[in-house]
Amino acid sequence: MHDFISMQLLNRFQQYILQQNLFSSKDHLLLAVSGGVDSIVLTDLCSKADFQFSIAHCNFQLRGEESNEDEIFVRSLGEKYKVDVKVQRFDTEQYAAANKLSIQEAARVLRYDWFEELINEKLLAAQPEFLHPNNFSVLTAHHADDNNETLLMNFFRGTGLHGLTGIPVTYGHVKRPLLSFTKKELLAYAEEHQLKYREDSSNSSSKYTRNFFRNEIIPAISKVYLRVNENLQDNIYRFKEIEQLYKLSTQAIIKKLCKQKGAEIHISVKQLMHYRNKALIYEIIHPYGFSEKQIEEVLKLAESDSGKYIDAASMYFRMIKHRHWFIIAPALSAEAQNIVIKESDENIQYEAGRMTIEKLSTSNESLSTSQTVATIDESKIQFPLLLRKWKQGDYFYPLGMKKKKKVARFFIDQKLSKTEKEKAWVIESNQRIIWIVGHRIDDRMKITASTKQILKISFISG
Repeated sequence: MHDFISMQLLNRFQQYILQQNLFSSKDHLLLAVSGGVDSIVLTDLCSKADFQFSIAHCNFQLRGEESNEDEIFVRSLGEKYKVDVKVQRFDTEQYAAANKLSIQEAARVLRYDWFEELINEKLLAAQPEFLHPNNFSVLTAHHADDNNETLLMNFFRGTGLHGLTGIPVTYGHVKRPLLSFTKKELLAYAEEHQLKYREDSSNSSSKYTRNFFRNEIIPAISKVYLRVNENLQDNIYRFKEIEQLYKLSTQAIIKKLCKQKGAEIHISVKQLMHYRNKALIYEIIHPYGFSEKQIEEVLKLAESDSGKYIDAASMYFRMIKHRHWFIIAPALSAEAQNIVIKESDENIQYEAGRMTIEKLSTSNESLSTSQTVATIDESKIQFPLLLRKWKQGDYFYPLGMKKKKKVARFFIDQKLSKTEKEKAWVIESNQRIIWIVGHRIDDRMKITASTKQILKISFISG
């Protein structure tokens, strides 16, 4: 009977790999092995299924001698299964303190960063037929019970729909072929095959969040709902299917709302706010490094003056309010077409060249007449400024004139070529153009006898 159950589990393991298209017999697998029952069963199944693999073990040095004994045990698996074993020791506590992370989060970052290094080493050392990254996979031993715990943790922590879909089966190089198996099944397999494994003493403590859910929350719920684990698994599958429909719907709306312009995304404020939907806002901003907590900031930005902006939590992008538009632009100005100039900025690198910005006193400064230098009465502008490409409909009051003129007409009068027009940029303050870069400032911004502070902006092409 036991042999039949064992063969069933092995067959299910192989079928799950095929169904999820995780990897093939030609691929080389890197097994993340802690020494616990889950990773030991994973190792044994991979061996019985004739997959080629090596073992990677992380010694986080958190449990003193017990951690070292785990390392010794995992090293011994190399001889048992005739495979290579790689071990890395980490000063996890020091890393957590230096990076302001919890111990659990620090261990996760260290572990996956090292796995990525190992994969890159494999790629460099591989034969030509194995050079494609998909020929290498990292396998972790996450199982159905881990998935249930993750769902509950995400739910109580506060998460979007995706957080309720549990642990992904595939994430980059990382594959999880045991997600359909329960802990009970893995323990039964280990007992039947008399597999030795290490018991992590910290698992019995509820100090860590996952252990608290594992040891206390789920057992308490199971007293009321006997099938809690099965029900949570069913919910994970339901949420995955709901997410698929949700993505189809939101992607269609996002495609309609978001206009790609070079490295930027332009979104009509009015159209986005018409949906009155925070989930939609999150789906739009999240890929650019904005957090869920910044949704409220976006709502406030919609009511703000033109030129206001918010930086993504990742700092790689920012969202700018420009008249009736939201513009999501790279924070690295050389890539952006709409660039925020803060009062503290002294140097701006962008597509057309570089700008230097300095504040001067009128008492001891001889003013430049060069077209590549703008000298402006600082009291007449409002930060942040916006550096952007000119567009049809733009107008300003050219220096020396009291009437406004469209920028397009100004370019014709200046006999600019088509190429020169296409390369033209303007600086705007509170929806008013203050300088057509390299050409002329706005008359309303000029230095007068009453000027006390000058803003000097110098442009260097290339």
